[in-house]
Amino acid sequence: MAGQKLLEGIRIVDLTSVVFGPYATETLADLGADVIKVEVPGGDIFRHAGKPAATTGMGPCTLNLNKGKRSLALDLKSDEGKAALAAQLAEADVFIHNVRGKAIERLGFGYEAVKAIRPDIIYVHCTGFGSGGPYSDLQAYDDVIQAATGTANLLGRVDGNPVPRFLPSLIADKVSGLHGAYAVMAAVIHKLRFGEGQFVEVPMFEAFTHFMMQEHLYGQTLVPPKEPAGYPRQLDPFRQPFPAKDGYVVIVPYTPDAIDTVIELLEAPELAVDPRFIDYPSRMRNISEFYEEMAKRTPKLTMAEWAAKMAEHQIPAMPVRDLDDVTEDPHLKAVDFFQQRTHPTEGEYLKMRSPVTFSVGSFEVKPAPRIGEDNEALGAPPLPVRRRAG
Repeated sequence: MAGQKLLEGIRIVDLTSVVFGPYATETLADLGADVIKVEVPGGDIFRHAGKPAATTGMGPCTLNLNKGKRSLALDLKSDEGKAALAAQLAEADVFIHNVRGKAIERLGFGYEAVKAIRPDIIYVHCTGFGSGGPYSDLQAYDDVIQAATGTANLLGRVDGNPVPRFLPSLIADKVSGLHGAYAVMAAVIHKLRFGEGQFVEVPMFEAFTHFMMQEHLYGQTLVPPKEPAGYPRQLDPFRQPFPAKDGYVVIVPYTPDAIDTVIELLEAPELAVDPRFIDYPSRMRNISEFYEEMAKRTPKLTMAEWAAKMAEHQIPAMPVRDLDDVTEDPHLKAVDFFQQRTHPTEGEYLKMRSPVTFSVGSFEVKPAPRIGEDNEALGAPPLPVRRRAG
């Protein structure tokens, strides 16, 4: 898509690492912001996730997470490194970091110190827990947040296995990163309207609690509670992918008409007259049993046959795919979601484009930088030469 980038001209100094902050700044870089990724001379630790094609610190995860950014590798324990960061902050619109409060103060880059360098700075602190609470000085990673928000117990509510388990995704990091991205954009809009910067705090614990408890606060929303926490529809042990002849398929009969249609497509007229499912209120009371009856009948067709049959009748359905098959999805191919690109040092790779589209604006960004690739261009000291042991 041609045209000016949506956030062109917004300069962001990014002192975040791992996934939470970098996912926020990936989103902003996709939108055209000039993101300067400040990292230690050895690089952000998440650069080393996965086996690189050619260069140390260019693991597969970094190729998308850090695309569109510039890399400035600094030793912030040195006076030279601190001076280089201060020089970047003097030209920045936004400073975003995930260093704990006391540590960033010791480095000399707390809010008041940075405000003295750039009075209208938007200062964004990505933290584990919000200030003012007893956890405020604790470290947080995705696992910690999944535990603290009740997320690690969700699977046990479904399958009866009492052992806590994580959802196998860095979901708390990424959800919090999206909160960070919109927080930056809201503060930028405020600055454009009123001419002032501000301090913004984006805590993972509060962000992910806000996300998870939209439905799962459930009965505890009311005071006093009428029902326990936990949205029953999401915790139903039978509301799971249905077995097909060659795998599993998801079918969602959500409305009264949809349930009638699914009964017809299952060729199960006996379910329409079953007292448990005779009318919509009965079906809702016994929906778990209805799913159980569906699962007895779905193995007669393949995943593709069920998906086609349901699509023909406007019933949401989709085959259950393995992660390795997602890149071959026909819809994602049609919308050019995975785009093959050539990295200047790492060779061919799949770039994920921004999922959001706009009628005006460009989303083409440069490949992820190597560690310290932009030090010289940004007027910073070069990376120290590493000497081999022995």
